[in-house]
Amino acid sequence: MIKRIKRYDWKKYNFSLLLVVISVCLIGTFCVKLAGGEEMGMSLMKGQLTGIIIGIFIVAVLSITDYHFICHFVPVYYIAGLCLTAATHTALGTDNDTDVNRWVKIGPLPSFQPVELMKIILILTLAVLYTKLRNKVDKISTLFIIVVTTMVPVVVILTQPDLSSSLVAVFIMVVLIFAAGTAYKILAPIIMLGIPASLVLFWYVQQPGNFILRGYQYKRIHAWLNPDDDPDELNWQQNKSIAAIASGKLYGKFIQDGRAEGTSRSYSIVSVNESDFIWSVIGEEFGFLGCCLILLLFAVIIFKCFTVAKKAQDFLGRMIALGVAAMFMFQVFANICVATRLFPNTGLPLPFISNGLSSMISSMIGIGFVMNIGIQPARTSNSGFTMRHSFESDSARDIDIDLDL
Repeated sequence: MIKRIKRYDWKKYNFSLLLVVISVCLIGTFCVKLAGGEEMGMSLMKGQLTGIIIGIFIVAVLSITDYHFICHFVPVYYIAGLCLTAATHTALGTDNDTDVNRWVKIGPLPSFQPVELMKIILILTLAVLYTKLRNKVDKISTLFIIVVTTMVPVVVILTQPDLSSSLVAVFIMVVLIFAAGTAYKILAPIIMLGIPASLVLFWYVQQPGNFILRGYQYKRIHAWLNPDDDPDELNWQQNKSIAAIASGKLYGKFIQDGRAEGTSRSYSIVSVNESDFIWSVIGEEFGFLGCCLILLLFAVIIFKCFTVAKKAQDFLGRMIALGVAAMFMFQVFANICVATRLFPNTGLPLPFISNGLSSMISSMIGIGFVMNIGIQPARTSNSGFTMRHSFESDSARDIDIDLDL
């Protein structure tokens, strides 16, 4: 391990990525403090800062720890992740003052969401599977293994219930299936059958009493599709979020009139505005320009993940970096769409910004892996690894890597 650390290309250590991530985290800390108001603001801010400090430590450790070594133990991570995710249904599970049991409390440790860790574990698992099956990527059996490996945790996650996190897992799987170079002769029939099947499924989940969605999930989708027919006012939270974002106008209220003591904000009546609906705080305080700036910072993070994937020295590193990028892409997109009622109301944190230790640590773990992938030494033909390769031209079967260190 020490010898490998000495061989790292430290000139490529991605300080700029770390700087952007920390900047987004600090913006998030400020927004969380504003969301908490005078009563909870300082407490939430301290918790968020604690998460950032822990996260930076995790990034520092993972960025110098060879991901090949970590990936040796993927089966252990996968089983442990499933057990922890399923543990939400046991005595260890807790609702954390919500309506659902999505957290686990073990002894004196703070409660955490296993599903956040499961996202990273799934990325590593799929990346390792595709690496081991790289010569069989065009076989339907490989696709079957990938789908089953993904759907097992998805089913467990759905039982919590957590539809949004299960969609994140499915999106990661889809991105990696395409990135692995799966043959179109396999994908084409699936896509041709999948599109009409998806339309039928979308129609079915709108029917009362369907066995796929729980009652409250059906009501949310019905209210989203029929905003004028919302007797339970299920769109109230999203409507208030939109009103808060719109009230920020171009520059935001924080820039226009500061934050005088006792000043009220529209987002103050939006529930979970410190986590799932943090975008309402950003929109009202910093306006359209502030939202654009934060979106730009997220775009930089995701772009740098793709850049690392493009320049990765082996197939395993490429797949991990792409999986992390896919996770960030979906969560940013979905969180903002929910806050603006472009998606039905479902809970999904905004990476690095939303309040929550589990989400922060999961996101930082992803960044740590990406940074380590970026400083890996160039492979040589006599070292048991492949030569440097082109992202555009190489297919999975052309890449020969050795997971044995």
